[in-house]
Amino acid sequence: MTFNYIWVGFFLVAFVVALFKLLFFGDTQVFGTMVQSTFDMAKISVDISLYLIGVIALWQGIMKIGEDGGAVRLLTRLVSPFFNRLFPELPKDHPASGSMMMNFSANMLGLDNAATPLGLKAMQELQEVNPNKDEISNPMIMFLVLNTSGLTVVPVSVMAIRAAGGAANPSDVFLPILLATYFASLAGLLFVSFKQRINLFQPVLLSWIVGVTLTLLGAIDWLTQMPQEQVAQISNVFGNGLILLIIISFILMALRQKVNVYESFINGAKDGFSVAVKIIPYLVAMLVAIGLLRTSGALDDALQGIVALFQLPSDLVNALPTALMKPLSGSGARGMMVEAMETYGADSFTGRLASVFQGSTETTFYTLAVYLGSVGIRKSRYALGAGLFADFAGIIAAIVVAYIFFG
Repeated sequence: MTFNYIWVGFFLVAFVVALFKLLFFGDTQVFGTMVQSTFDMAKISVDISLYLIGVIALWQGIMKIGEDGGAVRLLTRLVSPFFNRLFPELPKDHPASGSMMMNFSANMLGLDNAATPLGLKAMQELQEVNPNKDEISNPMIMFLVLNTSGLTVVPVSVMAIRAAGGAANPSDVFLPILLATYFASLAGLLFVSFKQRINLFQPVLLSWIVGVTLTLLGAIDWLTQMPQEQVAQISNVFGNGLILLIIISFILMALRQKVNVYESFINGAKDGFSVAVKIIPYLVAMLVAIGLLRTSGALDDALQGIVALFQLPSDLVNALPTALMKPLSGSGARGMMVEAMETYGADSFTGRLASVFQGSTETTFYTLAVYLGSVGIRKSRYALGAGLFADFAGIIAAIVVAYIFFG
């Protein structure tokens, strides 16, 4: 029911704020702007779904080759010691483990185009073992919260925008973003583990968490000693090379098993269209509500209220719009980050903090709407609350880390 109250709340808040501006400030344009926003957001929703058709079809086909050739089973066995304990309700060696692991890997490398269809594939596989098809399951909640916490090892897009904005050292936000996203993911993991009563002190879970932490710290130490251009090149080669390696490996393993690769790909890709079409109503509902909230000015008013309540320093306040927008809209937050850099300077504390905000959280409302919509789930339980908790932890971590590095 969470999404129901949030969705209705967005509409009501937007209308009340707009009505207040009309009656007390004589803003006769606000209703027209809001109505236009509903049409714009509806169009954007369909545009997103149309774009996803090809991408989802491609990766549904690749994953089908991986399943028929045994590659997904192999990956599942590799991560099963960890996933069996983190997802205790998921059957052992279930294909969803491999899909989730590939989704996490793509997210960490900033490969959004590959991460989304892999995540949708994981949701479909998790739905197969969901006893209540209309309600989100525990494994789905854990997967979605880890997904929306947005752990990013190399934030290439943020560094590229900073470079375009004239930053002297665009990669100076690399380490702060990695630390902030790590704390966001850890907070999400702890929250869901507490709700689902998962013991994180099991030796296998503890060793995986410690191992990943040490690996990330090693990667940080290595990459931070390089200039931004070299970091971007390494990320580009490694990320895209990994995608091609996955595709070629899946094909070669399928050929070894005497699988008809082309036919396998076609059978998997057929589902891409139906999945993308399923998403449209959920996207329209969420993006229209978010658009109304933005055009009514409610977000700006909320920001001013936060400033007045907590008496926050101006350099922090000026970067907050990026943090508040990110869970709602990735493109909106990106625009606010660019605006902050243009207004205050890419190398100002505000510009750097806005960049860390942009890289440290995920578009939680959008992600949940797309992922849950793809499998027709209407009851989200505490998934949204857990995702927003991880976002909040990421925002707090971003502020603390930014003051340590740039304050």
